[in-house]
Amino acid sequence: MIIDSFFTSRSRQKEKAAPPEKWKRSLLKTISWRAIGTIDTVLISYFLTGTIDVALSIGGIELITKMALYFVHERLWNQITWGR
Repeated sequence: MIIDSFFTSRSRQKEKAAPPEKWKRSLLKTISWRAIGTIDTVLISYFLTGTIDVALSIGGIELITKMALYFVHERLWNQITWGR
């Protein structure tokens, strides 16, 4: 009975699976996460260098490269059904 309910509930979860994430949602998540990450990078860079210009330069480069990498990463994971 317990095992039977376990398999029944799992099969119902598969039926109600959420649709794949749209690229617009992935893009918005990318931007919001990078804003948080870039603020962190700029603060750490400023703490280590003591120069705001260097800290902002590091943060600016990091913002662009990591946003692109995260977006590609997110879209690739959206294609993987494992764990859903």
